[in-house]
Amino acid sequence: MAIEPARQGAIAFIASATPDATEAQERLSALYDSTDPEAADVIVALGGDGFMLQTLHRFMNSGKPIYGMNRGSVGFLMNEYREDSLRERIAAAIPSTLHPLRMDAHDATGNEHRAFAINEVSLFRQSYQTAKLRISIDDQVRLEELIGDGVLVSTPAGSTAYNLSAHGPILPIHAPLLALTPISAFRPRHWRGALIPDHITVSIEVLEPEKRPVNAVADHTEIKSVLKIAIKQDRRAKSLILFDPGHSWDDRILAEQFRY
Repeated sequence: MAIEPARQGAIAFIASATPDATEAQERLSALYDSTDPEAADVIVALGGDGFMLQTLHRFMNSGKPIYGMNRGSVGFLMNEYREDSLRERIAAAIPSTLHPLRMDAHDATGNEHRAFAINEVSLFRQSYQTAKLRISIDDQVRLEELIGDGVLVSTPAGSTAYNLSAHGPILPIHAPLLALTPISAFRPRHWRGALIPDHITVSIEVLEPEKRPVNAVADHTEIKSVLKIAIKQDRRAKSLILFDPGHSWDDRILAEQFRY
């Protein structure tokens, strides 16, 4: 897949609120012709992984590819920051298409909520009481009762983020899989999660919700006191991200698996 508009098109520079990012935005805007994001063919995001995630959400379904340069800390989603040959780098960049998870949640007040997640959807206990959850796959109960701090469903894009910290598996970016990973499971103590096809629906019911309240989080959107949620990949929604050759997402995920 080629991103032709990025080769000759208008660039918009956006930045996180940190001094390093805003200073880089000023320098790059002076070096290159900059335009408003709404009129741009490609967006250059300056910041860290959190800002890139926000940018991918902001321009979801816009058709605008996002080229990130690291002005944050980890920068797993970002390219190296350099001010030279930016148009040539964008023209040579390798695109990846990300389809987010869609979370449909019902809360204790009877309201329904919908949110999208490029990384993961997580459920967390809200109090000192452990969460008690029932997990179904395509309406079939697969785990009658999970007791612990919570559970998450991760995309391949998010598998190296919180999912990895929770000891979940790293997934190649184009793998047609989702990672279902428990968070500090107490019972069943030895259940380490599951790999599931990305076309199925994961349904999670909160058991004893008044005694054991649970919050649901889709990337940076949090819903409090949920009773049940359904999680499914939305193939109609997509975000586009660009990586430098030799520093593609596949390369990064392979490198992450051999770190120790």
